[in-house]
Amino acid sequence: MLITIIAGARPNFVKIAPIIHEIKRQQEKGIDVNFQLVHTGQHYDKKLSGTFFEELNIPDPNVNLEIGSGSQAEQTAGIMVAFEKYLQKNRSDVVLVVGDVTSTMACAIVAKKMQIKVVHVEGGIRSFDLFMPEEINRMVTDAITDYFYVTSNFAIENLKNLGFSNERIILVGNTMIDTLIANIKRLKAPQIYNEFSLEEKKYIVLTMHRPANVDEELKLKLFLEEIVNSSRGLPIIFPVHPRTKEIIKKLNLVYDNLFMIEPLGYLEFNYLVKNCFCVITDSGGITEETTYLKVPCLTLRDNTERPETISIGTNKLVGTNPKLIKDSLEQIFDGKWKKGEIPAFWDGKTSQRIINHIIGI
Repeated sequence: MLITIIAGARPNFVKIAPIIHEIKRQQEKGIDVNFQLVHTGQHYDKKLSGTFFEELNIPDPNVNLEIGSGSQAEQTAGIMVAFEKYLQKNRSDVVLVVGDVTSTMACAIVAKKMQIKVVHVEGGIRSFDLFMPEEINRMVTDAITDYFYVTSNFAIENLKNLGFSNERIILVGNTMIDTLIANIKRLKAPQIYNEFSLEEKKYIVLTMHRPANVDEELKLKLFLEEIVNSSRGLPIIFPVHPRTKEIIKKLNLVYDNLFMIEPLGYLEFNYLVKNCFCVITDSGGITEETTYLKVPCLTLRDNTERPETISIGTNKLVGTNPKLIKDSLEQIFDGKWKKGEIPAFWDGKTSQRIINHIIGI
């Protein structure tokens, strides 16, 4: 059996690493299962791709489609054309896609039209927000997926409501947590940890990347002001995209305890998360890692595709009104934040369940 695994952006690499490692373990047991790794090149910055391959021990891709940046339509079209040509010469039994980036949707469409089975790791999650490009990617991908490997009961209900049969929906857990568990003893302090004299549980990690939050100058200013003013002077570590950094400079915003740094690799970033006082983010994936690590997390969005991080974990949906941040931070400072639990099957064995099922298809 040959499985084609698709990776296109930073979160994908974290999710595919344990799947590749599990395939290799099965090969050592004499099982006839092989893989080819296709990197679409949707993210091509060293910090967003190459570093992750090295840190997580992922082999070099069989091919890099080198799509690069562009509009949603340009990226989708470029990936589809390039992947179709590759798949025509390197046909496989199964195409495995993960998450919800443009590469996920584009490669799923190509595979399905070539009559190749599509399996979707992290299938069924929904924010129900059609202003998010990722939500459209999820909907299209799931519409043509053969088997869904889901992270939670919320995803199962979403798929059942769409009419998919039980035998196509497999609750496996979360491959991001597989990666976290496998590497938790390898996490390492970044250089800035000593440079800024950081101490365990005495700094805040901030990540913001959604255009609605960082591209609107006034909104970004209000967010940063409120976070700084509510932080009780704790250092705020903000790995920031260069474009966002320029906006902040243009606004002439300077705060003594806000430290803007370059994006970090997986091992260094998660070291910061594991040891911080709390995380403030507009990401989805980080809320899963904070839930497993039991680190308080404030999400600056009005919705989330990962509701289990709220109902079970340590995450809270603060919303997009900066004025709501202070009350949430006060709860953490006052020791009133929920402790949280780890969702079922987030146990480091997700990839084993996925590969065992694929072998049995």
